[in-house]
Amino acid sequence: MKKQYDVLIVGGGVIGLACAHYLLIAGRKVCVIEKETLGSGASHGNCGLVFTSDLLPMCAPGAIRAEILRKIHGTTALYFKPIPDPGLLAWLLMFAGKCNRRHLQHAVSARDSLLRHSRWLYDKLLADGRIHCDWAEKGILMVYKDARLMEKYAGTNAILEPYGLGASPVVGRELHALEPALKYDVYGAWHHSADTHLRPDSLIKSWSTELRNKGADIVEECEVLSLEATRGRITGALTSKGRYAFDTCVMAAGAWSPGLTRPLSIKLPIQPGKGYSITMSRPTPCPEIPCYFCERKVVATPFSNGYRLGSIMEFSGFDLTLKRQRLAYLRRVAGEYLKSPVGDRVEEEWTSLRPMTYDDLPIIGPAPEHKNLFLATGHGMTGISMAPGTGKLIAELITGQAPHIDPAPYRVERF
Repeated sequence: MKKQYDVLIVGGGVIGLACAHYLLIAGRKVCVIEKETLGSGASHGNCGLVFTSDLLPMCAPGAIRAEILRKIHGTTALYFKPIPDPGLLAWLLMFAGKCNRRHLQHAVSARDSLLRHSRWLYDKLLADGRIHCDWAEKGILMVYKDARLMEKYAGTNAILEPYGLGASPVVGRELHALEPALKYDVYGAWHHSADTHLRPDSLIKSWSTELRNKGADIVEECEVLSLEATRGRITGALTSKGRYAFDTCVMAAGAWSPGLTRPLSIKLPIQPGKGYSITMSRPTPCPEIPCYFCERKVVATPFSNGYRLGSIMEFSGFDLTLKRQRLAYLRRVAGEYLKSPVGDRVEEEWTSLRPMTYDDLPIIGPAPEHKNLFLATGHGMTGISMAPGTGKLIAELITGQAPHIDPAPYRVERF
């Protein structure tokens, strides 16, 4: 038997580390276990946007029609495996059921609460300079080649403005003065100046070092084989490195969470959404502001010592095959918008799985019928953006503190 811990956190991505951080502050003895290496899943190779203004859920009204049109025109970044998957089909039907105005209003409010507080918590987390993550407060550009499509974004902007997160339109010479790396035939962009970005792999490395220094045990290459349950409590975790005992367990295993909770009769409506990225040396010229190429759903993010292209939403189960055609899509799209779309040296080609809920809200809070199991998963494409708020909320719920935000929108019982 391993040591007894106050809290065992299953999953060493950014959500697991955030939970560990705030539980340590609350005085708990914490262990994080990760089946591979820290951040090796969706936390590692994403584009690093701390996208506070990303209030609209994927399941917004008109989302399905828009994606069908992109499919017809060959501009989609969404792919499905050709073999029918009953679980995915059910998920897609429920997703379609959420593409309505009522859910939009609910999701925007819930996402704003978690995103806004996470942004504030990032400021506190990084203030003393001990965590290094290439943090840059330059905003995000929502870039368009098509003037008509750019004008349509005004509807989205109108939803964001009451939350103080509206963007400023920039076109023509003004745009190219702001971001000279864009091609001259790019029409314009909406500049979300309140948003920021960081380098995710640097965040994971630096944050985990800080957590170890503060007393957290972090165990890598440790796969959970099963969770033991007795009389409504989780009593232990059987892993590839032995048995772990604890008072409380936090499930923060991202897309792999449903497989671990299913034997406990906890069904999480999460599908793995596969993303891709290419990390390379900085091209010349290199964007200085992260650029979201809206017509193609591809992001180009600059780092102080690198550059990353990322995108794709591929529903193909737990297949982690790196498909060359997806990487080629990223390069091709970047070439449509940027003067120099790629750097001279490729550092990494990457893929992993995002945990996608059909209502595009995370699952945060206690598990039903298991008093000491807490869920922190289902963040989709917003794990980096929502991590601090999620970690703090989990710590508050476990320790009995008053939650800093209303936890109700994120509870698993909503499904």
